[in-house]
Amino acid sequence: MKIGYFLSSEEFAPAELLEQARGAERAGFEALWISDHYHPWVDAQGQSPFVWSTIGALSQVCSLPVTTAVTCPTVRIHPAVLAQAAATSAVLHSGRFVLGVGSGEALNEHILGDAWPQTDVRLEMLEEAVEVMRKLWQGGFVNHHGKHYTVEHARIYTLPDAPLPVYVSGLGPKAIDLAARIGDGYVSVMPDADMVRRFRESGGGDKPCQAGFKAAYADSEEEGARLAYEKWPNAGVPGELSQVLPSPRHFEQAAQLVKPEMMKASFVCGNSADAHLEMIDKYAKAGFDEVYVANTGPHTQGLFDLYQREVLPRLR
Repeated sequence: MKIGYFLSSEEFAPAELLEQARGAERAGFEALWISDHYHPWVDAQGQSPFVWSTIGALSQVCSLPVTTAVTCPTVRIHPAVLAQAAATSAVLHSGRFVLGVGSGEALNEHILGDAWPQTDVRLEMLEEAVEVMRKLWQGGFVNHHGKHYTVEHARIYTLPDAPLPVYVSGLGPKAIDLAARIGDGYVSVMPDADMVRRFRESGGGDKPCQAGFKAAYADSEEEGARLAYEKWPNAGVPGELSQVLPSPRHFEQAAQLVKPEMMKASFVCGNSADAHLEMIDKYAKAGFDEVYVANTGPHTQGLFDLYQREVLPRLR
């Protein structure tokens, strides 16, 4: 299994993300995930830099492969524009770039006043958006007049040498089936073997499956849980709320139902290598090929040291 580090654009400023990328490479991580947000989930996270600027800068500070986890190419930014951004990113990273896409959240996509579609429509838009981007990556001028998108006489001149892979996220059955049908890989955040099995049996075959989890490194499990609750109480918000709530203040209101002790269910809290290995093993047993760990709070170097000293050597 490939072990990567997850750069959280919601919590860290651009310079901090670049320093974390350097630290992850020094510690022995093999790849990077990076989130793409317009807003943080809650104000306590406090950041949300433009991901494409950060991705460009990452190419100059480390050589690790980068995957967006994930970009929504449907509402906030037209897929023709994202096709250009992704192509440039792939060139800068010498082909070590994967465009991870998903159907998005209202939190980020509502900002221009567009209606937030129902799930079936969002998946339909995602499929057409990927179609548009792949047409543009073939080179030449593209005209596309679809149900959701129009492109006229558009050509991307700066293209990578190899086809740009698109991994598709999915939690529900319809999204997983779409990922299997159109994706070059699958993205998830849950160690769920049934999801991986559905992806593979619905057409995904042996394509790569990526997943991620969050940690809160600290001197104790209780301190880690406190940090997780301080920065990410939204992690305990259930169901479809994460897709439909439109602003950080709404997530803060919903997170009032979340208790600090609940964070231990979704975060690896503290400084135990065994706890990290146990979480990674859950994803391995579920069938994932790659897993990415994010750290919340100020002790990222502590997590890097833990992985370099204990976690990664025991895995290898």
